[in-house]
Amino acid sequence: MDPVARMLDDDDASRALGIGVVEAADGKATARMQVRADMVNGHGTAHGAFVFAVADTAFACACNSHGPVTVAAAADITFVAPALLGDLLEARAEERTRFGRSGIYDVTVRRGDEVIAEFRGTSRTLR
Repeated sequence: MDPVARMLDDDDASRALGIGVVEAADGKATARMQVRADMVNGHGTAHGAFVFAVADTAFACACNSHGPVTVAAAADITFVAPALLGDLLEARAEERTRFGRSGIYDVTVRRGDEVIAEFRGTSRTLR
């Protein structure tokens, strides 16, 4: 079975958030999520944790696309623009480099052509 499909089968968190993975292979992945009413904060924008979540799912799929079980060692996000109720967010992850058991991945979260956030994750492959 495909390692990403195997991982997603047990990913209740992404499923509960409505995150769908469009593609994942060769260190790349794309995930999508629509901002629901229960994801909007007191300012009327999507809570940053949900923007992070869709980026993190894309990151997880990209770094696990190589096969061995790989987890996040660190992650950082910069919010560029607010996401709003009803927005369809698309997170595209791309591997920058792998070295030893570690890797670095960049994820851009967009609403259409507009950048919402930039995420960088560092991965660690388990033994």
